[in-house]
Amino acid sequence: METESEPYVRLASLRQLHQVMADMNTARSLADTLQTVADGVITALGYEMACVNLVRPAEGDLVVAAFSGNSAAEALITGRVGSRESWDRRLNMGEKWGDLVFIPHTEGWVLDDDDVPQWYTDGPAPRFEDEWHPSDRLFAPMYSPGISGTSCGELLGVISVDRPRNGRHPGAWGREALQMYAFQAAIAISNARLRANMQRALVRLEREQQALRASEESFRQAFEYAPSGMAIAEMGGDQHGRILRTNDALCRLLGRPASAMRRYSFSDLVHPEDIGTLLRTSAEGGRAELRLGRRDGTYVWVSLSNSVVADAADGPRFLLTHVEDIEERKRRELQLAHRASHDSLTGLPNSAELRSRLSSRLCRRAETGGGLESLDAAYGHPAYDANGHGFDFAGTAGGSTGSAGSAGSSTYDGYDHHVHTVAPEEGRDDGAKGLAVLFCDLDGFKSINDRFGHNAGDAVLIEVARRLGRAVRDGDTVARLGGDEFVILADGLGKADAQDLAVRLRNEIIQPIRAEGRAVRVGASFGIGWAHCGMTADEVLKSADERMYVEKRSRPKAHRRAG
Repeated sequence: METESEPYVRLASLRQLHQVMADMNTARSLADTLQTVADGVITALGYEMACVNLVRPAEGDLVVAAFSGNSAAEALITGRVGSRESWDRRLNMGEKWGDLVFIPHTEGWVLDDDDVPQWYTDGPAPRFEDEWHPSDRLFAPMYSPGISGTSCGELLGVISVDRPRNGRHPGAWGREALQMYAFQAAIAISNARLRANMQRALVRLEREQQALRASEESFRQAFEYAPSGMAIAEMGGDQHGRILRTNDALCRLLGRPASAMRRYSFSDLVHPEDIGTLLRTSAEGGRAELRLGRRDGTYVWVSLSNSVVADAADGPRFLLTHVEDIEERKRRELQLAHRASHDSLTGLPNSAELRSRLSSRLCRRAETGGGLESLDAAYGHPAYDANGHGFDFAGTAGGSTGSAGSAGSSTYDGYDHHVHTVAPEEGRDDGAKGLAVLFCDLDGFKSINDRFGHNAGDAVLIEVARRLGRAVRDGDTVARLGGDEFVILADGLGKADAQDLAVRLRNEIIQPIRAEGRAVRVGASFGIGWAHCGMTADEVLKSADERMYVEKRSRPKAHRRAG
């Protein structure tokens, strides 16, 4: 800006200053804005050199961010940093021209050794009072705008100028123009930073959205093409558990189309016996093995595991359920359990399963006086519950009579609902019902093994097992104790009923049996024992065994021959 008499300023100078300020606010980046600020000091304010020192937000030091007017000086000091401490000392000394700070050459020598980057110029000593000296320094601090529009915020940077073209210190108009220029530059720099932050935020948001879309696509593909079943269900509310989405694997597993699956919840599909297992499965991290219904009415064993996913950071939560087909594993487990509890030849419950079923019906309570006290003394603690029911915890398996799955449990689950098993009294036929234990021993079986071989003997055992199973009621148990010995557990029988059953079973057994191409016969001796609470399973079986031998010896030998 040329020297002008104040307050008379040429309109061209004002237009030039207005254009520079407009350029500052339309720069495309922060770097362009800073360079525009430096260039504007020269083109509009009439200085030969200008430097923009910008405060670095993290460190607080000032870096030379833009330089204009001297390419050699620009190359030397651009990018160099001065400490905030040195800059604060400069801004707090010298003469205050409003917001400007002027340090004359007579005082500036004390700054020659600080770390603020600077360019030294040569020139003659001043010849008159307001002539510019090469070592004079003039700084225009830039503050972030305050609420009222005044420069009362934090320091953004400092514009340093040198060598006015007219060679003189700026007058009142020049000072006011530089101060106003610094104020507008601070606004432009703040806006540029804001735009840069917004652009970075937009770029980051776009990248996050792209990552989210990629993640959603990955989840969709993983969900849709997973080899095992997957489902998303509602969580909470009135529709809790309703299936919203399923993948092809689950639809194929259950034989139901996806549109039909959306009408159900897992509680609608689970086997009635497994509904409790499903309800006990927690939403987060819960696992369960249960049966789900297929469209054809059959059920398939699955391993079901849950996890919770959210639609967004604060959006609704859904239940992600993973369903794995374990039908084959369950089949093998059931086969192994069956082999462990059943006879391999006849398929009947074996000795261990027989004792388990029998023990599950008997508590340790003695029916005669002093029984409870004797159990306390024997075991060192009460062997009965609050209702007076004592159980053989070492040998009793929980579960109902006839349940193959009861073996292996160590407690009786229904203490409060246990009904004592009572045997009909000896010598009386008053219609009392009890748990009859029929011990069966085949007569003449050894001679068949010796004469025709073990294959014939096995065929006889298999056929006898089949006939016994066919002759008893659905709830009764037929077990093979070992060798040619069988045991039948029949509940709810009176003494006469048990005798009739023994006769019927014997008549079934003595019919000819086809074995190894020939017809053979075996006889059968039955001993009837009665189980009651206070006895162990071995005691019950021993009692029936003894009665069987009594019955065998009482029959004529001719009636016990077979072959």
